[in-house]
Amino acid sequence: MTAAPAKQIIVITGMSGSGKSTAIRALEDAGFFCIDNLPVLLLPKLTELAGGGNIERMALVMDVREGIFLKDAPRVLADVRRAGHQVDVLFLDSSDDSLLRRFSETRRRHPLAPEGTVAEGIRAEREALKDLRELADQVIDSSALNVHDLKRMVQGRFSPEPTTGPSLSIMSFGYRYGVPPQADLVFDVRFLPNPYFVPELKGLTGKVPKVAAYVLDRDETQQFLDKVVDLCRFLFPRYQKEGKAYLTVALGCTGGKHRSVALAAEMVRRLSEDYGRVQLWDRDIEKE
Repeated sequence: MTAAPAKQIIVITGMSGSGKSTAIRALEDAGFFCIDNLPVLLLPKLTELAGGGNIERMALVMDVREGIFLKDAPRVLADVRRAGHQVDVLFLDSSDDSLLRRFSETRRRHPLAPEGTVAEGIRAEREALKDLRELADQVIDSSALNVHDLKRMVQGRFSPEPTTGPSLSIMSFGYRYGVPPQADLVFDVRFLPNPYFVPELKGLTGKVPKVAAYVLDRDETQQFLDKVVDLCRFLFPRYQKEGKAYLTVALGCTGGKHRSVALAAEMVRRLSEDYGRVQLWDRDIEKE
């Protein structure tokens, strides 16, 4: 009997309200064959059935609706990997405050507390999923993400496009709004002069050429960029060697509108010369 061709399988799991539906739709748009709430025990059969077709990339959602079958997840995933398939487990998380707000806005009941409070459901779900979270290959905290940000991040990390290195994202952010939890490398650029205090530049962003020039046309800025880009070029292939499929580099200034935005765009330009497609995400540029 001929072995089925190896599949790329993304298992999406995590907290209710953290964005699993958005993630599965993002992968469907990226060309994955997607199934929501497939019992984990059926995964080996699914890979077998897909073996004779043209399905190469699959994604499925697995969460607390599995009930008693959750305990079987580690064994089943290990079996599928031993069969030669590439399996990545993506765990979506969010802070309790964010989850409470989302349940309040949608007026949904928590699946683990249909008669109790949402807070009780969140606590029970964290306990039920703690082993699966430890099993995850990748964790995304969606607390500060909108649906568009989350979709872009998921597609960036699991792009079907062939790459010679990790999937790279460069992010600008404002310390005023917190350090992004999904960042792998964080650099503070608040040592540079701030265009915010220049009246004609205050209301603009780092995307505007004269603001970018104010930030970039300095010896200290160029030295900083040279050192950071050199560090990234040193680290990226070593991260890849250790099996890390994605990297997010975050540059932070006070408000996330001027210095970090200009520097992030310049880093993307420089790194694109070596790594091709590099994602740019200006997290806080639209915030007041």
